[in-house]
Amino acid sequence: MENRKKVAFYTLGCKLNFSETSTIARSIEDEGFDRVDFEEVADMYVINTCSVTENADKQFKQIVKKAMKLNNKAFVAAVGCYAQLKPEELAAVDGVDLVLGATEKFKITDYINDLSKNDMGEVHSCEISEADFYVGSYSIGDRTRAFLKVQDGCDYKCTYCTIPLARGISRSDELQNVLKNAKDISDQNIKEIVLTGVNIGDYGKGEFGNKKHEHTFLELVQELDKVEGIERLRISSIEPNLLKNETIEFVSKSRTFVPHFHIPLQSGSNAILKLMKRRYLREIYTERVNKIREVMPHACIGVDVIVGFPGETDEHFLETYNFLNEMDISYLHVFTYSERDNTEAATMEGIVPANVRAKRSKMMRGLSVKKRRAFYESQLGSNRTVLFESENKEGYIHGFTENYVKVKTPWNPELVNTLHEINLTKIDEDGSVRMEFISALI
Repeated sequence: MENRKKVAFYTLGCKLNFSETSTIARSIEDEGFDRVDFEEVADMYVINTCSVTENADKQFKQIVKKAMKLNNKAFVAAVGCYAQLKPEELAAVDGVDLVLGATEKFKITDYINDLSKNDMGEVHSCEISEADFYVGSYSIGDRTRAFLKVQDGCDYKCTYCTIPLARGISRSDELQNVLKNAKDISDQNIKEIVLTGVNIGDYGKGEFGNKKHEHTFLELVQELDKVEGIERLRISSIEPNLLKNETIEFVSKSRTFVPHFHIPLQSGSNAILKLMKRRYLREIYTERVNKIREVMPHACIGVDVIVGFPGETDEHFLETYNFLNEMDISYLHVFTYSERDNTEAATMEGIVPANVRAKRSKMMRGLSVKKRRAFYESQLGSNRTVLFESENKEGYIHGFTENYVKVKTPWNPELVNTLHEINLTKIDEDGSVRMEFISALI
């Protein structure tokens, strides 16, 4: 057993990437590797890249440098979205030995023959049109919740987005396979499953390799709600045009789905939404939020918003700001627009200066802080259920309620991965909420 090789992983980007890293890790472990932390010396480092985060290339170089510092003879592989979009660029980074695109990343074990360093990174990257088969994945072991991938790829043509170029067409896992993975997760004493995908509301498309919908997202939600042993199911992020009233109503009455929705808006100005080629107008968004509030007044509603998109004037920005300020939402994820090669928006007129983008981002982030605080305050005095996480942060254990309020209480290792009924008492100076126990559930 002494000479087993060690492999370490670093994941950039979204929950879907974390889920896929876990699947790739399991396949490498099956080949006789031991997984270690990225901070440790390993024989091989695998970096799962992202094309959405800003400074993706700079971040990537820093991570490779870190790996080389730990072991300059280590084999370094880059996989994922950025590896699909800019394989040659990543291969040229000092220390990189292998670059695998969208389909190859799941067959990584086919490419790592002897782990000897290459002078120049080897590229294996298919044309993205070939990324039409589905690899199911879920991540487990790193957290008290699991990310279950149900869908991949996207058929939308949003003008700022590289994801269709990086991940290919919309395709789904077969319903029976999703249910089997959910059961596997619950058998490992994981209490919460987060459903992930690139465009999960489009679930059902390409389920059996064809373009029609065999099942719908609502059917997926209804079937998952019946799986024994799962305490909580959370929908990660769903397009407003694909979040149907029937799904909202089902979640409000369901056994396991929690009252938390993350719904990308991107802009509160219809003029900008049209330039972005989004598939809804702001009125649809208002309808969705109002419907959620009607049937789940205590629900947490998160919003994605992009600032500084080409053509966004001060008036457009204020339209978005006021739209969100007046809306009963709980927090924002704010993205500053940045140009991406091979996207329609990169050639649009009306470029917003970098300093204006930064100012708008700061304003939106300030609004997010205000919204989250107001949401937390609205929950004080109420009884909720908390699932505690595994980390000891400065003598405290943290957890999230079903409606995504972050709570803290003095560290006690016995609380890790347990559910408790609690009362939310006051907001702490760090922004999380203090609580009192009512009873232990599990």
